[in-house]
Amino acid sequence: MPKIDDYENEVLAAFDKSQLKSVASKAELAKFKAAARATALKDRRVNIRLSSGDLSDIQTRALEEGVPYQTLIASVLHKYVTGRLAETRENAKPSTSPAAKRRTTSGN
Repeated sequence: MPKIDDYENEVLAAFDKSQLKSVASKAELAKFKAAARATALKDRRVNIRLSSGDLSDIQTRALEEGVPYQTLIASVLHKYVTGRLAETRENAKPSTSPAAKRRTTSGN
């Protein structure tokens, strides 16, 4: 978990004391609510084929995160298409899952 700096601690303390007030107008709040509803709307179904190992790894990761695996898949895809999914050297760590080991040793 990243370290929290002094400013972030100040903001957290103010939040805990209910000292923060919204600066958004009613129109802005309505716009944000509409955007959130549109983002959360799941109106299409997609079927994909995954390797057993990848699906097992996804299910394991979802269990660690405390979310259903289908929700995790949808979240990763959403972050990818909106440009918010980026792997950095700091965050990238080799997977110890059996499927990852098979991919590494097979040269893929």
